[in-house]
Amino acid sequence: MKNENLRRDEAAARSALLQTERYTVELDLSDARDPARGTYRSTTTVSFTCREPGSSTFLDFIGEVTSVELNGRALDRAVAGDGARVRLDDLAAHNTVTVEGLASYSTSGEGLHRFVDPVDGETYLYTQYEPADARRVFANFEQPDLKASFTFSVLAPAGWTVASNGAQANALPSDDGTVHWTFEPTRRISTYITTILAGPYHRETGSWTGTPGTAGEGLEVPLALYCRRSLAPSFDAPEILDTTRRGLDFFHELFDYPYPFGKYDQAFVPEYNLGAMENPGLVTFTENYVFRSAATEAQREARANTILHEMAHMWFGDLVTMSWWDDLWLKESFADYMGALGVAEATRWSTSWVSFANRRKAWAYVQDQLPTTHPIVADIPDLEAAKQNFDGITYAKGASVLKQLVAFVGRDAFTEAARQYFRKHEYGNTTLTDLLDVLADATGQDLGSWSRSWLQTSGVPSLRAEVSATNGVLSGVTIVQEALDPVTGRDEPRPHRIRLGLYSFDTEGRLVRTGTEAVTVEGGRTPVPALAGAAQPDLLLVNDDDLTYAKLSFDERSLATLLSSIDRLQDPLARATCLTALWSSTRDALLPAGSYLDAVLLAAPAETGVGVLQVLLANVRTAVERFAPADQRDGLRDRMCRFLVDGLRSAGAGADLQLAWARALATAARTVPRAADVVRSVLDGDERIPGLPLDAEVRWLFLQGLAAQQRVRPGELEAERAADPTAAGRVGFTLASAAIPDAAIKKATWTEAVQGERLSNELLSAAIEGFLLGPHELLASYEEPYFEALRRVWSERGIEMASRIVRGLYPGRQDASGAPESHPVVRRTDEWLTANADAPAALRRIVVEERDHLLRALRAQVQGTR
Repeated sequence: MKNENLRRDEAAARSALLQTERYTVELDLSDARDPARGTYRSTTTVSFTCREPGSSTFLDFIGEVTSVELNGRALDRAVAGDGARVRLDDLAAHNTVTVEGLASYSTSGEGLHRFVDPVDGETYLYTQYEPADARRVFANFEQPDLKASFTFSVLAPAGWTVASNGAQANALPSDDGTVHWTFEPTRRISTYITTILAGPYHRETGSWTGTPGTAGEGLEVPLALYCRRSLAPSFDAPEILDTTRRGLDFFHELFDYPYPFGKYDQAFVPEYNLGAMENPGLVTFTENYVFRSAATEAQREARANTILHEMAHMWFGDLVTMSWWDDLWLKESFADYMGALGVAEATRWSTSWVSFANRRKAWAYVQDQLPTTHPIVADIPDLEAAKQNFDGITYAKGASVLKQLVAFVGRDAFTEAARQYFRKHEYGNTTLTDLLDVLADATGQDLGSWSRSWLQTSGVPSLRAEVSATNGVLSGVTIVQEALDPVTGRDEPRPHRIRLGLYSFDTEGRLVRTGTEAVTVEGGRTPVPALAGAAQPDLLLVNDDDLTYAKLSFDERSLATLLSSIDRLQDPLARATCLTALWSSTRDALLPAGSYLDAVLLAAPAETGVGVLQVLLANVRTAVERFAPADQRDGLRDRMCRFLVDGLRSAGAGADLQLAWARALATAARTVPRAADVVRSVLDGDERIPGLPLDAEVRWLFLQGLAAQQRVRPGELEAERAADPTAAGRVGFTLASAAIPDAAIKKATWTEAVQGERLSNELLSAAIEGFLLGPHELLASYEEPYFEALRRVWSERGIEMASRIVRGLYPGRQDASGAPESHPVVRRTDEWLTANADAPAALRRIVVEERDHLLRALRAQVQGTR
């Protein structure tokens, strides 16, 4: 029986026993264009030492082993390989093992993904490994602390481009129509950041030269960009290269350590499961960052953020790597923080921290309030747990806490600590203790207590101000902190270095900052004597400049100001911070959905930042559809629809904001008939919105809304698919087709998603999203089959595809009918969890989280009726 779930203790034992030196990996992809060929030949030779000769160990390889040779002796492959591990016995002090086998092409985005472009029929390959899918491509010791040098060679069809981490060494053609590509050895890196790219990719090149006086002085870094050939006309390489050069300038000056991996390639690939992956020398990105339709500045900023996030990983993660997945935050939290910092200080998007507060931090607040919350430094016993830990806590909470750390110790000290960290641990592996050591050296402070409070506790602390005033003059302000750790049940107040912002209306009615006060919050109550005698502001913002990580609530006067005048708040970061707090209150059933809608009706028309507007419009739809009581929903939908239509009609022609309004209206059309009326009219040309690009993306969004309302005409979706034969068009068609509220279509979609294996990762998600659109009575019959299928789906499908099915098809769109905990779906979920206590932890985690999302919605609905 194969064991794919490597445990932490197994990895620690293997690390204590072995020292890896180098890999030589040969892949034969010459038949990749033949859809009938599901496998390819993979040959790996590993050199390593053993500290206890005579011991046994194992390599990881998910595939069919055809031969194994250890130190010159052939092993019985039937005994050595079990489909996931290759057993190696009687090790010598110095060992060489060669494993030949057959690995499988993937359509799930794990391992070596194969994609056929529907536009021209060309085949494209790329790899994605994190946390442990390199073993799906070649045999290896699949854990981050067994670093080695890797040399890759690939046999590929003539006419293809092949790339890897290292620079190209040779590309030798053969008479049989193939080319043998070889690449220079890498520096010592972990298995999960090795990579291969192969196919007829379009390529553009450039270079970066280090600035004199910085760590990059004298350094020349070749740059290359890749995308599918059919996307080349939409590939804005100059902007991507400009962002890349700005990032390299910024990080060389900040980190004072030269980029260590030679070239810097970036590939934009199809059906990618992530935003990007930091493979040194060849970073991979989702090709959604190649904008084939109109794109807003928020989308371009998000791409720049991802580019700089991955670039920060060259130091935090690739040069210095966590020892095990418990310390995943050592790379992801830092990269998330550094990405936002780099965009703010090195590019034209100076509002990067507004976007961070608006999107990333909001993600963290949601994740950190789930029953499955965990400390930033997490307990990761095995690879399944590691896969689930790429979440809002590890990324966005960690980055938020690092922003607070910078406020706590000062930027200069933080920067010096990072520089020491790279120099001390280059090409090695680290834990939390290693980071605390360099922070102590750089700051002169023992940050053990700070670390325990912030990195080793769970949950979101909350901050509010108790305000007393007489005749408009403050007599007392106390900051109150509540910080219950939901995992341990203990009160865990964190130290916060914050600024209090005092905002009042000026003579023109604008809400502007009139003063600030720096405060160190410790414990449950922190008086602020400096504000005694000051004029009472109209708004007291506890976390001005968004320096710390905490949910905010407002004193009575401040809340009234926000609900009546949020549109007048001039500072964009303060506005985003307040809007995030109002959204948190709505999710917590403290602010009714209708009141949140009122606030958005004020804020959105005046919002100039398209990223903030997009989040507001998405949040308000969730508030109406999920958190509003059922008997209020139609009225709120009507108000929301009129608001969206007015916003679209009044937005400037061709502006980013216009596109945001159009996308929001299209999404609303999935559930609001009046919105579908307007969408139908615009799509047919009966109503013209000057400047609105009816490009492929907008048209598919419109058609998906119409399909969900059964408003598409016979053959309309097929005609649009013929007009847009791209990969994105195929996704749009799949979603729209599944959205049609027809019992036979829903049944076919369910069967294909849950029982079939034809759909790739991206098409599976599209089918699930479309399936869930429709009236409750059409979908209710699938609630019991969902629970019956969970164990089978998890055992038969890979974790990526199984996770999409389990999370996506959970019947979480329900209306309250009595006590939330007694709702039939909640009770059925509880029954399943009780009966399946032995289910894999990763599966149970998803079900627990989806149950919590449902309960939160039901509680808000019940509260909204009171």
